[in-house]
Parts: sequence; C-alpha cells; structure tokens
Amino acid sequence: MKTLICNCNRTMPLDGPALSDALEDQLAGARLPVHTTLCRRDAGAFQRAARSGEDLLVACTQEQRLFQELAEQTEGAPSLQERPIRFVNIRETAGWSAAAREKPASVTPKIAALIAAAQLPDPEPVATVSYKSAGRVLVIGAADAAQQAAELLADKLDVTLLLPRAGGALPQARTLPVLAGRVERISGWLGAFEVQWTPDNPIDLDLCTRCNACIEACPEGAIDFSYQIDLDACKGHRACVRACEAVGAIDFERQAQTQSESFDLILDLGARPLFTQHQPPQGYFHVADASQLTPAVLKLRELVGEFEKPRFFQYKAKLCAHSRNEREGCTACIDVCSARAVASERTTTGGIKVNPNLCVGCGACTTVCPSGALSYAYPRAADQGTRLRTLLSTYRAAGGRDAALLLHSQGAGAQMVADLGRAAQADRSIRGLPARVLPVDLWHTASAGIDLWLSAVAYGASQVWVLMTGEEAPEYREAVGAQIGVAQAILNGLGYEGRHLRLIEARDARDLAALDAALQAPPAQGVAKPASYAIQADKRSTLDLALDHLLAQAPVKAETIALPAASPFGSLVVDSERCTLCLSCVGACPEGALADNAERPQLRFIEKNCVQCGLCAGTCPEKAITLEPRLWLADGGKARKQARVLNEARPFECVSCGKPFGTLRAIEAMMGKLAGHAMFQGRALERLKMCGDCRVIDMHTNPNEVRITDL
Repeated sequence: MKTLICNCNRTMPLDGPALSDALEDQLAGARLPVHTTLCRRDAGAFQRAARSGEDLLVACTQEQRLFQELAEQTEGAPSLQERPIRFVNIRETAGWSAAAREKPASVTPKIAALIAAAQLPDPEPVATVSYKSAGRVLVIGAADAAQQAAELLADKLDVTLLLPRAGGALPQARTLPVLAGRVERISGWLGAFEVQWTPDNPIDLDLCTRCNACIEACPEGAIDFSYQIDLDACKGHRACVRACEAVGAIDFERQAQTQSESFDLILDLGARPLFTQHQPPQGYFHVADASQLTPAVLKLRELVGEFEKPRFFQYKAKLCAHSRNEREGCTACIDVCSARAVASERTTTGGIKVNPNLCVGCGACTTVCPSGALSYAYPRAADQGTRLRTLLSTYRAAGGRDAALLLHSQGAGAQMVADLGRAAQADRSIRGLPARVLPVDLWHTASAGIDLWLSAVAYGASQVWVLMTGEEAPEYREAVGAQIGVAQAILNGLGYEGRHLRLIEARDARDLAALDAALQAPPAQGVAKPASYAIQADKRSTLDLALDHLLAQAPVKAETIALPAASPFGSLVVDSERCTLCLSCVGACPEGALADNAERPQLRFIEKNCVQCGLCAGTCPEKAITLEPRLWLADGGKARKQARVLNEARPFECVSCGKPFGTLRAIEAMMGKLAGHAMFQGRALERLKMCGDCRVIDMHTNPNEVRITDL
C-alpha cells in the first residue's frame, strides 16, 4: 500500500528513515518521504500516487475532503468508489503533543503502529438490516409548534399532525391532516412506527370546518384556535354545541375509542419524549426546544427511500444462559440494552431475541454476555484482535515500551482525542496524548469487553483505558465499569502490579484538562513475553487463551482469585445437608458445567464451563446451591477444566432385589411427604422403596394391593 506522510508545515517531527525501517514489511522495502504541505505545494506527489492505481493511505484527516476531491479531478486516477483512499490521523494523536516537542524520537513507534494498523485489509462485510421509508411523518405537539415544523417538512414529506392537548393555533386553511388525542402507545422504528391514541376532546377535527363559531360562542374562552376545548376551563354551558349544530363537530357524549395508524417517521415536540430509553429508535426525533428543531428537520427530510445498516450482532441460542424450563437465569444483555432491542424469548426453549431494527450497535450486550452467545460483528472479534496485535507488535518492534491502549468511539470520542491534540499544540500546559498511548477507535466503546482487554494485556499492552463521553448511556458506564473490575481483579490476583484497566470519563471540551491529566498515569506491570495467539470467534475460547498466557507469565502463582459478582467465572457451593441429588440443576445448566454420574449418585462440576448464570440455583427445589464468583487456577489452571464432585450420597437399594436406584435421602424425603396420604398406605407405600422393575412385578404379583397411583 502506497503511504503518504506530511509534517503539516513542520508543526510536528516526522523521522522518515526511522518510520521506513519500522514499517519495512508493510512498505515492501519502499522508503517514506516526508512532505511538508501535501495538501498544497506537494499536491503533485499526492496526484502521482493516486494515478499509480495502488491502494493509497494518507496520514492526514484534516484535509480528507480536499484529498478526495483532488483524486476525483486527477486524470488517470481510479474513482473513489473503485478504490477508496484511506486516512489516518497522526497529527492530533501523536505529532501534536508535549512528547513530540520534547523528545521527537519517542513518538516514532506510535506513528508506525498507527500507520501499520491503518494498512490492514478491511474486515469482511457483515449482514445488513434494511429499512424502507415512504416519508410519512407524524408531528406530535401543540398546534402552533407542530404547524411550524410541518411547514418545514411538507414540501418533502407527507405530514400528519397529532395534537395531544388544547393550545396554540392552527391555520384557517385545512392543508394537512390533523389528529387529536392522548398518545397511548408508540412502537416501531424507521419505516414501521405504530402509534395508538385516544381522542379525548369533544371537538372532532375531521368534522370541524374551522368556522370559529364555537370560539365566539364560548363564554369561558375555553376554546382556542387549536379547535380543542380546554376541559378544565369549560363550565358546561354547551353554547359551543348549539353554535356547531349544523356541522355536528362537537359532542360531549362521544365515547372515546382508541385509534391506531402507521407512520414512517416521528417528530415529537413534547416536553418529555414518548420513547424513554436512552437510545430511541431510528426515525424518531424528540425536540425539546426550538434550537433543536432545525437539525431534526434536516435529518427528517433525508429519510425517504431505502436504507441499510450493519447487523451488529450474532446470536447462538444454544450457548444462551438466559432461561431454561421457564426459569430465568442471566439477564445481563436485557438489563444493559439502552435501545430495548433485547427481550426474553417466551418459548419452551427459552433464550432471548434481539430486534435488529432497534439495535444501534453499541455492543454492550456482547460485553456483558458471560457465555459468548451474543458476539459483536462490526467488526468481528477476530478482526479487532488482529488490529490490536498489529498495533502492539509494530509499536514494540519500533522500540516503544509500556503501551497503553485508549479505546474511544468513532464519534464524540474521536473528536475529544482530536480536541486534546489541538489544545496541546496551542496551550503548552496541555501535554496531549503521551507517546505510549495508542488511540483505538471503535464503533462504540461498549463493544469491546473482557476477552479483548485481557488479550491486549497478553499481547503486551501495559494498560487498556476506555474513554466515555456524553454519548454513552448510564447503563454502559455501569456495565463496562463492572467488567473492568473483574479484569483488574484477575490481573492483580496474578501478581501484575498497578492499575491496568480504567474507565475515563470526559463529557465535553470542558473536561480536556482532566482527560489530559488522566492520560499521564504511570504504566502498570505487563507480561514479559507477549502472546501470539489469534482472537477466536468464541468468547470463552479467547478468555481461556488469554488466561493461560497471563497465568504462564504471572509474577504470582495464585490458586484462587476472588472476583466481583459480574464475573463470568466461578464455582458453585452445594449444601450437602439440603441437596437430595435430584439433579434438576443438571438439566437446567445450559453450558454443560453440571453433570451426573451413571455409576453412582453424584453431582459433578466442570468449573471452566460455568458462566455464573444462576439457572442451577434458581431451579434447585431445595435451594441448596449458591454461586461463588472466582477464578480457580489450581494445578496451573488444569483443575478448572476437569470434572470434580460437588456432592454425592449413599445409594438406596431396592428392598426387593437390592439394586441401587436412588439416594437414601431422596427416598426418605419422598416417603416422609407421602406417608400420610390416603393413596399411599400399606403395600403402595412399600413400593416406593422398590426399583422400577420390581415395582411393576409387585403390582402384578399382588393385584389386590394395586391403587390408582400405581397405574
């Protein structure tokens, strides 16, 4: 890939020979010339590179639009649709910093790493989700505000107004459909909204001719030009009814009936949004004040036609630990979803369902999923792992030490990082990104979880920091913070000193100084030898690889590490005094962590498989099971991968043939519960002590003792 770098009019130090050496494999032996003004005086070099027909990477995002326009105007250059140009920011993320000013060579490893990661092949395409909008928009709000918004939309969209209350004014001319009533329910997404409302006003706007006779007749002034009656002000004179007698639009005795209709788009002008979740569906816009109206209108006007977005997730129902046999276990994905796209699957097989039309791709559900049933697909974990490994290995090979990864969103997070770099260039009290901090942009910061974090440390990262801005939902901060607590407990339990993982919050530019200070934190202890494994599609497999490597390199050979409640690892504590070995828990376990023994009454457990979903504890009729979040590393981690006995009991032997067929405690408990029952007296009670074969034989041998319960 042909790569162009520029020192932006000598405002940042770039060592071309050193970068060429660090990127020797990626550049196939080519050298990197350092341009001074690639977007101005040296533009010819860019055009020559564009005409070459090779894949092109430009290390500048400031003038991205200019370079794209220049490429389109360059004769002989392929079109951007045929061969898009890639861009990477090395100015705000590396060159504009105190480290670059004070020790220019210190930023070379970081710049090399950023360029190497930008040269990686694009991830494989993912499945898409389609939307289709004909442009039918419902504007909900007071009459005058709704009418104002409608005037900005009506030339492009099919507008309908819904007035939830009296107030404001409609124009005399009837130019738009107008509905009135209390919104009862709203659901759906772009192109498929369903709105239910109940007309609760005596004036029927379909019949009203807006003649204003009722307004003039009302002695209380309870009717305004929204052509709705303020029922709190109305005293019941009914002068309006008499004034409207010929038209018949006013009826105080009309029985309200809920109505519904479908729309493609919703513009909500109410004080409180009708969708209360943090991330409302696409196609819904809530405008709380006039300053927000114009941006919303501009977006609405473009939402006509067919649209696609990535299908952000993959779901493997057989791994899901949400429910079994109508018992609920893990609800982490449902609890964290800020778009309410995840819900219980009300079927006999259980599990969850994810609405791809509501999913916004935050990935928080995949981060908190302990089993890996939900995985992130944009990009896939394997692609993200390749990127992290490339960043860290290139940085290390170029001489960099103690790398810290700064995970941030491609939106507000990238803007915050860029703002910090610009601030460091203008204000020497701001240091900017340190030379060891490698920024990693994600579609959403909640999409990377404990498997990628621990793998990054195994790959040689000293730290992994997650930057969250004002765009993330509160649920995400809590969930990511809890998972960070688990990962940090594992690392500290293995003897790695320092703080490796951290959630950094910087909501806007006012927090730049605090962000700058947070990034100056000292490095934490990392691995002596970086791992080389590839991230797997299965989350649990990746975690096993990461743990094996971290354990092999660990300064302390711990046997057991206590973990917080959010842990995807753990054991079970079984109260042997209460457990009857009914094995209900075995049938409930979705991960194969619990098993019986065909040879003797035992409950066996493979700790590596346990995801701490709690289905076993919820299913146990004796309430004998308690979860124990922990990481068990006995015998170098091998013990947790082998079956061990949690509880066993003395078998009960058939009173007829002597064959063991149950446990002593289970038979005693059953007889104790049934001994007083009228249907279990005499021989019928004695048969409870027999195995299945002997019970059948006895029923035929002693037919006079057969009762209904025996059949």
